Amino acid sequence: MDIFKKTSMENTKQILRFLTAGSVDDGKSTLLGRLLYDSESIFEDQIQQIKGITKNADMKIDLALFTDGLKDEIEQGITIDVAYRFFETSHRKFIVADTPGHFQYTKNMITGASTANVILVLIDATKGLLDQTKRHLIISSILNIEHLIICVNKMDLIEEKQACFENITKECELFLKDLSYKSIHYIPISALKGDNVVHKSETMDWYGRGSLLELLENIDITSSSRMENVRIPIQNVIRTQNKDMFRGYCGEIVEGKLERGQRIKLLPSGLETKVKAIHKYNQHVEEAYTNEAVTIELTDKLDLSRGEIIVSGNEPKVVDKFTATLCWLDNNPGSANTPYIILHTTTTQKCLISKIQYKINIDDLSKSKVNNITSNDIVVVDIETVTPLVIDQFSENKIMGSFILVDESTYNTIAAGMIL
Repeated sequence: MDIFKKTSMENTKQILRFLTAGSVDDGKSTLLGRLLYDSESIFEDQIQQIKGITKNADMKIDLALFTDGLKDEIEQGITIDVAYRFFETSHRKFIVADTPGHFQYTKNMITGASTANVILVLIDATKGLLDQTKRHLIISSILNIEHLIICVNKMDLIEEKQACFENITKECELFLKDLSYKSIHYIPISALKGDNVVHKSETMDWYGRGSLLELLENIDITSSSRMENVRIPIQNVIRTQNKDMFRGYCGEIVEGKLERGQRIKLLPSGLETKVKAIHKYNQHVEEAYTNEAVTIELTDKLDLSRGEIIVSGNEPKVVDKFTATLCWLDNNPGSANTPYIILHTTTTQKCLISKIQYKINIDDLSKSKVNNITSNDIVVVDIETVTPLVIDQFSENKIMGSFILVDESTYNTIAAGMIL
């Protein structure tokens, strides 16, 4: 029995995930509001609602209110949580994380950075490069965000615009020389006026490049990993009890290209087989790619369950001890030899931090010895798990190389981890 229809594949737009960061009052929420408003990604009833609560009499509409959705944020005029927004153009779909600029909410910024392709860092042209902005640049480099866009905002307040922009660019280049980014872009903008955000500025014709939206639409986020290195964590197993005894393994391809007939391996079990069929969106397909959700039939009837990883090409490591960078998110301190729960891909099990190697000072990247881990700390630790995990380095694969730690008693998320 054929339980899937054989229809043509549906073309989908590439999704770009980016976040905004920077110091307090640099205009992050206003910039996102301008992006949404000028790209016509906001419903008319939302526009009318925001017009009704705009407090500034000189402003027709307070653009920041399109992203500052929490009641406390609107009342205090600050961003205190990560606000996610979705919009699309004819070129791409976008998932945007607007992160807080205050130091005490650095952990929220880490949450938004964990899956981003691009970080968009704002710098107030009247203030220059500030310490908190430097922290965000360092954190995003540690989190292996490949592409950096520095937006020098509030250019409408500067008379010598070109000189100011060039001075800030030089200051940033000097600071960034020891940090690792695949690409770095600089653009002068006015989020309030809309210059170089969606439309190219008429008042900064000396800037010979396109707008921010044009850059976001065209920046190359193609994975540098080879397509033959397949990684598919099994999320669920579908079985039917009819005479055909269909058994499908569901999961998202987090890396690589999968083809019908391809030989694959299952880890950590070590079993080997071939791909009999690939189903996607109720269709039979010959191949599937990174970020696509699929159901896979195998030529052999294997007893597999959630947590097994379908792999091909260069194999990931199967280990019960590894070293990782931890971003501590909890207000309660962490310590070595304390049991936690680790969530890695589709696997959940117990673990412990066997050793705290050192803390990374996010002001200057220096290292220091610590006995405990406190909120907002970034530390390098050794972790031991009860049973082996199938892992890649975070620098090679963000999904296979990342995890979260959970408190055993409260089940609160306490840390985000990146495998070294």
